[in-house]
Amino acid sequence: MRTKVLVIFLIYLGFSMNMNAQEIKLPAPDKKGGKTLMETLNERKSTRSFTDKELSNQQLSNLLWAANGFNRDDKRTVPTARNCQELELYVILKDGIYFYNAKEHKLTLTIKGDYRKNAGLQEFVADAAVNILIVADTEKAASSHYSYTNCGYISQNIYLYCASEGLGTVARGAFDKEELHKILQLPENQEILLAQTVGFAK
Repeated sequence: MRTKVLVIFLIYLGFSMNMNAQEIKLPAPDKKGGKTLMETLNERKSTRSFTDKELSNQQLSNLLWAANGFNRDDKRTVPTARNCQELELYVILKDGIYFYNAKEHKLTLTIKGDYRKNAGLQEFVADAAVNILIVADTEKAASSHYSYTNCGYISQNIYLYCASEGLGTVARGAFDKEELHKILQLPENQEILLAQTVGFAK
């Protein structure tokens, strides 16, 4: 009987550890503090040299919420035409590629492994802690023109958060869209619009 209970416990423990490895439950975003808007705008810049120091879960939480989180029940930190909310984020970390579930404010593992070097054509993308892919659902979008406009709002929010937090970032169009589409196993109606690197500047 004890052996049976022990086996069940070990199976449950293994399952729980596996589930924990599949998700990163982010802490609540810290919506207070930071630099003033004018200070942040003054310090906004692009960075192209990074260390591989990882962001804390709190920094990751704040970054993703600022980029495209929910600040009201059904509205996000960035506007979209007709409130289509067609844009989602994929986050490339050292241990895998994650989908940012904005509604539940958590990261869900989609592919395990270090794919940072696949995030762009520049060498520095493989060094930085985080690479964010902004992906549009073309079936939900009001139009492709609006999706690119909305994508710009997300990118600027990332820039502003990083300037306030003392992190480096750069938005990038230089990436292999077809390769990343295959790696992420995205359906035809989803398109990667922009990549953005985030991390600690050298």
